[in-house]
Amino acid sequence: CSGTMELLMLENFIDGKLLPCHSYIDSYDPSTGEVYCKVPDSGKEEIEVAVEAARKAFPSWSSCSPQERSQVLNRLADLLEQSLEELAQAESKDQGKTLTMARTIDIPRSVQNFRFFASSILHHTTESTQMDHLGCLHYTVRTPVGIAGLISPWNLPLYLLTWKIAPAIAAGNTVIAKPSELTSVTAWMLCKLLNKAGVPPGVVNIVFGTGPKVGEALVTHPEVPLISFTGSQPTAERITQLSAPFCKKLSLELGGKNPAIIFEDANLEDCIPATVRSSFANQGEICLCTSRIFVQRSIYNEFLKRFVKATRKWKGGLPSDPSASVGALISKAHLEKVRSYIKKARAEGAQILCGEGVDRLSLPPRNQAGYFMLPTVITDINDESCCMKEEIFGPVTCVVPFDSEEEVIRRANNVKYGLAATVWSGHVGRIHRVAQKLQSGLVWTNCWLIRELNLPFGGMKYSGIGREGAKDSHDFFTEIKTITVKY
Repeated sequence: CSGTMELLMLENFIDGKLLPCHSYIDSYDPSTGEVYCKVPDSGKEEIEVAVEAARKAFPSWSSCSPQERSQVLNRLADLLEQSLEELAQAESKDQGKTLTMARTIDIPRSVQNFRFFASSILHHTTESTQMDHLGCLHYTVRTPVGIAGLISPWNLPLYLLTWKIAPAIAAGNTVIAKPSELTSVTAWMLCKLLNKAGVPPGVVNIVFGTGPKVGEALVTHPEVPLISFTGSQPTAERITQLSAPFCKKLSLELGGKNPAIIFEDANLEDCIPATVRSSFANQGEICLCTSRIFVQRSIYNEFLKRFVKATRKWKGGLPSDPSASVGALISKAHLEKVRSYIKKARAEGAQILCGEGVDRLSLPPRNQAGYFMLPTVITDINDESCCMKEEIFGPVTCVVPFDSEEEVIRRANNVKYGLAATVWSGHVGRIHRVAQKLQSGLVWTNCWLIRELNLPFGGMKYSGIGREGAKDSHDFFTEIKTITVKY
């Protein structure tokens, strides 16, 4: 790193205080490949202190009324909104995403997460039944679980961290959150706003570091009864194994290998720009991104020509460049992993129509070592190829033809994941039919990524366990009890 640049030093946030750590990990600026920040390398010791703080804060926070907790969440949302530009700049620099994306999607949605759960916590009801013949009344109550362990990923750092913190504290739990060590800056900035918003000390603790060290300490702590995790399937497997002896409640939101199915009666004017976006938004680093595009044979050639032309218009460039549609990938290791899939596709005889190895990306000298890759389109690829089976999580999509509805449903379902799908057609009956047969937790038709936070979000098969949303998150972050009264 240039001698003139001061490294950003992050600190853990425990019991309402920012605390230095005895050792640190390097964090890189994806657009330059240089170290620009030091992240605490926490472990067991820090988790013990955080658990103590969360335990101490639980009785009073859990006995606050929903209205009181709602006010705190709304104040926090206001403070985040006031810092929107500063947070967007930090998120873009830390993650590599375009500043436009951070400004219009990540930070506004982080604000909305707090507002949404501040509102929804006021509207939950419980059930009651009566048995007159036995003189009994039955009713249910929901109570907070205790200390929630929240582990969030690097692709949408503040967006997905707040999507977990908001429902957890709204329901009256205290939390220990572990953001990704690759993208910790906006979480650290959030720490500074928590006290200001009136979040009592110990209610939200944020501990930084790696999965194997601090993540494992959190997951195996006997006093953390609940873990909410968003990330990769291998990590989820590890969390499941480690938490098994403690009978913990788990919410796991994992990857996807999401199909787009484009029928011959699709409106290509809408479909093409939306499918370019669904394939390459956030450099393809969204679990909901499209990575397998099935196009009905009669329109396949036309679609492909127009899709490649539209993809080439997506400019790769510096995250701070307002005209850039894709920024830098998260890390050198991840860039190499994504590139390895292109090499494998080539070796299998697939065609690379644009992007990696076909088009050149011109970058300023300072950014030559950054982790950049252009949106890449692969064709002539077999359904059994790793590029059609495994989650690449980069700006790469495969386009293949299909003939019949029945055939495309079978092929779309022929992967281990089941998170999201998109269907493009002008035929309403077909849309309903196909949507019902797809093994996906979410199906968007003639659109992509229009979210309704009230409804369940999550996937089938290897895409995870559980759902998130107004009711689902509340159910997860509370325990239900049935009470019977004889009168």
